[in-house]
Formats: sequence, C-alpha cells, structure tokens
Amino acid sequence: MKAVAITFPAREVRVLDVPEPRLHSPTEVKVRTLEVGVCGTDQEILKGHHGAAPKGEDHLIPGHECLGEVVEVGAHVQGLRPGDLVVPRVRRPCPHTRCPACRHGHPDFCVTGDYTERGIQGAHGFCAEFFVEDAAYLHRTDDGLRDVAVLTEPLTIAEKGLREVAHIQTRLPWKPTPGKALVLGAGPVAQLGAMALMRAGYETTVYSRSPKPNVKAEASEAVGAPYISSKEVTMEALKKRLGGVDLIYEATGASKVAFDSLKVLEENGVLIFTGVPGREEPLELKGEEVLGQLVLGNRVMFGTVNAADSDFSAALEDLARFRARWPGQLEKLITQRHPPSEFAKVVEEKGGIKHVITFQGHNR
Repeated sequence: MKAVAITFPAREVRVLDVPEPRLHSPTEVKVRTLEVGVCGTDQEILKGHHGAAPKGEDHLIPGHECLGEVVEVGAHVQGLRPGDLVVPRVRRPCPHTRCPACRHGHPDFCVTGDYTERGIQGAHGFCAEFFVEDAAYLHRTDDGLRDVAVLTEPLTIAEKGLREVAHIQTRLPWKPTPGKALVLGAGPVAQLGAMALMRAGYETTVYSRSPKPNVKAEASEAVGAPYISSKEVTMEALKKRLGGVDLIYEATGASKVAFDSLKVLEENGVLIFTGVPGREEPLELKGEEVLGQLVLGNRVMFGTVNAADSDFSAALEDLARFRARWPGQLEKLITQRHPPSEFAKVVEEKGGIKHVITFQGHNR
C-alpha cells in the first residue's frame, strides 16, 4: 500500500510502498484511511524539533488527525462493523507500573513521558491507505459528520481544557457561570476552541495577529466571535475594550502573547496553555508582576496536552451541535483537500485554516 513517510535522520517526505497491515489480535480493527488533517506538529517533526520513528525503523508515517472507514474487525470486536466511520485516538500508554495515569487509562496525563503517539512519537500514524488499531482506541462517528469528522482531534484539545477548567473552578465557594472568554490565535485549534467556548456559554472574542480582512477573521465572526488583530490593538487596549475576561484559551504557541494576556484576565480567572512554542522569540518576564497577578488575583494558569477517551466522545457530540448551530461553518474551516503526494507541500506552505490529505479516490 501507499504511505506518506518522513525518513530519518534526513527528515525528508516520501511516498513509500509499505506492507499492508493485517489483524494480529481478535480485538483489532482494520481501517481504510479517508482523510488526515495536517497541523503544526507535522511541521515540527519535519524541522527536527519533535517526533521519532518506531524503534528499529528509519521512517515515521505521520498523521494523527484522522477519519477512516472500517473494513475488517477481529473476532472479539463489538460495536463496530465494516462500513462504520471511525476516528482514532492518538496517544498510547507507557509500560511502567509506576505511572498512575497510564495504569488508570489516562495516558494524556502520563508521568514518565515514555508513551507513544501515533504519527508523532515512536508509532506510525494514519497517513497511509490502511491502518490497524485496537477497537478500544476507535470512536465511531455518524455518517452525517463525514465531511467534518477529521476535525475531531483538534477539537479534543478544547474539550479536555474545558473539562479541566470545570474541575479547577470547583475551588470557588460559589458555582461560577460562564462569562467572557478570549481565544489567542485563529488557527484550527483556536477556531474550534472558540466554538466550544460559545457552546459552553462564554461570550468569546478571538485575538490574533493578522489584520482584517482575512479568512480566519471571517470564520470566527461567522459564528459570532469578534476578531481583533494584535497588530492593531495592544493587550492594554484590549483590556479597556473587553473589560477583562474570565477564561483565556491560548492556541498560538507564542510565549510573549500568552503571558501578556494575563493583563486581561480577571480575578479568579483561568488561563489555558495549549500551544507548544514553535518559534524562537525573546521573552522577558517581570517575575514580581506575574506572581502578583497570580497570587493577588487567585488566578490559575495550566497547560494541557493530548486528550482522553471522554474528550473524543465529547468532540464528536459537539461537532454535531456546531453543524446544527452554525450550518456550513465547520466545512469552511477546511481550506483544501490534497492528495498524499502533496503532504510536504502542504506542511511547508501557509495559508487558509485547515489543510487535509484525502485518500478518497487514491485507495486501491
């Protein structure tokens, strides 16, 4: 079968002929890949900042945002049958008994760092004609989400973040209601995060670099989230305009902007970091100012990575809600679909919101 591969150590993209996978366990499922989303993580792997091939191999099949169709199921698989559409989870647990997170089914909180991630770290991903996966890591999706289900994985980041916020805010001696939220960035994770925040009841604003008009601004404002350019409005001016926010969802990987946003965060507010810095930039922090903001305002900052079983289920439910609330808007987040041969081009070029590799019409 054909597979996109990143070769090591050169980190070059090639389309290879590799053996078609087969079932080796009664709980496994063979899946035909339909679509794979391309994201900043793929770019980081190509640049050498992240990623590793499986042990003993000289290449990594990338792709961790995936929609596929079941073609074969093992004898012990229940709830899935050929023809079902599925979305796979990404991270697999570490092998260590001393890791309470992995031993309790939450590798997204792994404490050893010895996990594997399909398409990222030590395990082949889904950018191939077929893949095999244990049924425990597959989520069935309705046929009605066929055109947008590839967005599930980036949405799970927001789902996990909001789940953690709900838990953290039980610290307050009253039950808070959703107030104002600020999303930093306007890429796919940010756009989907804005939708999730609005679904949760937050009055949401998107704050990103590029001035209007641009497609990202159009996408956020189409669902009712005002778009403000950081090139035109400083963080201090944003504070005056918004009057402070209760929740900040950072989806840029820009360290300076992330820490500057503390100026906008209200007392008892929460700042969620989701972006891994992808570029070097000078960062000067006034320690006394940052600590003062956190301590004197009872503010919380936390980072979140990957997602759990429940977050994938929540994301699929929310995609259906988003389509009903904002018809056609999820589809507009997908800028273009490309054949597998264009993977390198898609990763290197910027523009639009979400680019997708499609195997539909390219499978045997």
